[in-house]
Amino acid sequence: MAALSCRPWRAVGWSGPPWPWLLWCALLPWAWSSDRLVASAVLQPLSGASLLVLMAGWPLAMLCLVPVTLMMIGVAHVDAAEALHRMVWLGVLPGTLAMVLGAGVRRWLPHHLFVYILGRGFFATLLATACSGWLAWWWGDRSPLLDPAEQMIGRWLAAWGDAVLSGMLASIFVAFRPQWLATYSDQLYLPPSR
Repeated sequence: MAALSCRPWRAVGWSGPPWPWLLWCALLPWAWSSDRLVASAVLQPLSGASLLVLMAGWPLAMLCLVPVTLMMIGVAHVDAAEALHRMVWLGVLPGTLAMVLGAGVRRWLPHHLFVYILGRGFFATLLATACSGWLAWWWGDRSPLLDPAEQMIGRWLAAWGDAVLSGMLASIFVAFRPQWLATYSDQLYLPPSR
């Protein structure tokens, strides 16, 4: 409801969202259900929500999680309760934490290109995804096949994978297609030309 109240469709324009954003939304159901698809308790699913927040902004990213969750039901053949569980722990919470951490980076750190890439693209994603995974584990999302320490390490490593992917794509987009990032602005992060 908070995402709807922001009326995020105003930022998209008549041409629609950039195609990488739609492609990322189409890939998220497979990332969220990767452990189910390969039937392995060891594999930790990637979130991808932080990158979606960077590309679309928080309100539009949260609205996008609904069709992503519906597609995941079809891809992984999970019930609605499991799909909602994954939407919260792999989508809503990491995306919201990444937005809050990104706002902190923008507010308290210097406005510089590398601060955006490393702060918002990498470290905010790392912390948001790791904290979401640990909170999900604490809330009861545990595998009986794995030791608790192994699960915590697995979630930490999955957060690193998510952060590397998000930071790498954010740096590519900043360099070549800054219009694909809703949270980036040349006027804010690049020094004025002399």
